[in-house]
Amino acid sequence: TQAVMMNVFHLMQRPGASTVKSLGGLQSFSGWKKAIFTDSGGFQAWSLIRQNSKFGSLNENGIAFTPEGSRRRFLLTPEKCVQLQVSFGSDVVFCLDDCTHINEPDKEQRLSVQRTIRWAQRCRAAFDRLVQEKRIPADKQPKLFAIVQGGRSQNLRRECAEALLEMGFDGYGYGGWPLDERGALVEDMIMLTRELIPQEYPMQALGIGYPPYIARCYALGYGLFDSAMPTRDARHGRLYTFQRTPSGKEAAESDDWFSYMYISDRRHIKSSAPVEKGCACPLCTRYSLGYLHHLFKLNDALYLRLASMHNLHFMVRLMNILGGRN
Repeated sequence: TQAVMMNVFHLMQRPGASTVKSLGGLQSFSGWKKAIFTDSGGFQAWSLIRQNSKFGSLNENGIAFTPEGSRRRFLLTPEKCVQLQVSFGSDVVFCLDDCTHINEPDKEQRLSVQRTIRWAQRCRAAFDRLVQEKRIPADKQPKLFAIVQGGRSQNLRRECAEALLEMGFDGYGYGGWPLDERGALVEDMIMLTRELIPQEYPMQALGIGYPPYIARCYALGYGLFDSAMPTRDARHGRLYTFQRTPSGKEAAESDDWFSYMYISDRRHIKSSAPVEKGCACPLCTRYSLGYLHHLFKLNDALYLRLASMHNLHFMVRLMNILGGRN
């Protein structure tokens, strides 16, 4: 694994910015010595506030929210978002954006794009000011990414991309909910957004984690992905397996190479087989399906760890296949 994604929206609440900074930043705090990307919190604000307005509000200044079960009110502005990420020692900083669902009406999508552009301008200015104040040399500066919004409107996607390109960022992300009402990938918008950004800039497919969708997005020119899906599925008993080892092209054109294994199935109770033959993860090389099923039924913490490691190893294998490194 080359990098991990951490999230300002969550970190500013628990353990809090002062704790992270007092413990030396995210690498020291977490023990992770490779690259760290920090998500801005725009998606979390959408999932919290747009689903239930009692938790907060979005306005021109930023995102005001009160987490469920808390009495404390937080305000996340574009400037604070960047300030926190830089102070945490992030390697890739994301601009705060106004995230929407793909099916929001045009009026909402236009407001989102306009706000995302204005917030990106403020993030760009705050980032440049911090770099200058802290005298961070060019080779030590984190990268700054902006997020392209626009819902399912080609014109809005183009308007957002062109405005962000004019400001100048190190990379870009596909923003907004990436699935339609049927749960299918909105491949037309994902492809258009990649085409709008010159190929020399890296692009991240934010929130896309379903393995066949990753393969399709990789074929469209996306090289960076982040999603809670692999570990969340693992915790809930859904393990990823290869039905066969595809080529990168085959992986993008069909999904018959991929399948789920449900560890709760009774047929695994006495199975001595691994989750997947040939998988080199710590789970498959040491433990049987029967043992893993037993841990799952006990709700043992070891199950959570082993299953998460397996699904993450699967994702690394998939990226190696897509990149021709298998």
